[in-house]
Amino acid sequence: MSTVADKLAKKSSSKTNAKQVRLRLVYVDFWSAVKLSFLAAVALAVVTLVSYFLIFMVVQTTGLITKADEFFASFSDGTLSLSQFVGLPQVMAFAAVIAILNLVVVTVLGAVVAGIYNLAVKVTGGLLVGFTSN
Repeated sequence: MSTVADKLAKKSSSKTNAKQVRLRLVYVDFWSAVKLSFLAAVALAVVTLVSYFLIFMVVQTTGLITKADEFFASFSDGTLSLSQFVGLPQVMAFAAVIAILNLVVVTVLGAVVAGIYNLAVKVTGGLLVGFTSN
């Protein structure tokens, strides 16, 4: 079966001193993709937790929460306070929920992409990758 990638590979084969190898990626191991996407999701979860913490600290340090409390108190006769709902424990709990949801979604998405690629390889023939040794 002659594909466009094979024709391009034959046309671009020039004589150089460096060794060139062309490999075709025809299979992505499902469990390896799941493990790699899980590792990426763990890194994303850590970044999410740290960024929520830092953003909360900046907002609290600049006094935006107290200004928002004063703004809401003017509408609700002082009965509604934003600082009751927006404290460090509440923000970090929300960040943990978001991080866990991202963990699940990114891991499942990595598995789905690996499965779709393995199915698409049957139609397209895979990805042609060239390597050289310099």
